[in-house]
This record gives sequence, C-alpha cells and structure tokens, in this order.
Amino acid sequence: MILKVFIDGHEDAIKVPDNIITDASDYFDMMDRDMDRGYQMSHKWVEKPDLYQKCQIASDHILTALETRNDKTATLMAAYILNRIPNVKGIQLDLSGDMSEHEIIV
Repeated sequence: MILKVFIDGHEDAIKVPDNIITDASDYFDMMDRDMDRGYQMSHKWVEKPDLYQKCQIASDHILTALETRNDKTATLMAAYILNRIPNVKGIQLDLSGDMSEHEIIV
C-alpha cells in the first residue's frame, strides 16, 4: 500500500509492503498501550490520545524519520496509520513544530 505524504507543497509516497501492515499488529498494539498512558503533543499534554491524535503522533515520527532519512521508521509509522485508518488517503505534515497541526486525509 502507499501512504501519500504532503510537506510544504510537495508530495511524496511511502510504499508499505502489505505484510508489514498486518504482521506488525502486535507492535502497533504496544504503541497504542504506550500512548494510552498520555502523550506530550508539542506544547500540550494529552491524557488519553484518541485514534486521530495517535495517527498525528505517528505522522510526527514520519516527519522526523524523513528529515533523518530513516526509511525503516517512516515505513513502520506509515504502516501504523494504514493499519489503524484503512481508508486513509494521505497525511499533510505541518512544519510549524506543532504535531497537532498534522492532518490525516481520509
């Protein structure tokens, strides 16, 4: 599957093998449990992130991974989003430093 990523007017695509989306579900469940304990989303502490916020957090990890050229992390976080929101079309990443401004496009 492909997750489209839009950054500052540019479009990119992260190709995620289908098997990662399904085979990493235990890891994704662990991520959810970790985030369920609360998460610092930029300047705001979120006591219990909802699904959209969790995908914003994963999107922020994608942004960092793309900046550092860490393809494995970008692919894994894209797989998380594709697993959790199967009808997702892409993500619009915000460069302001506020992860709550990342948009999940369905």
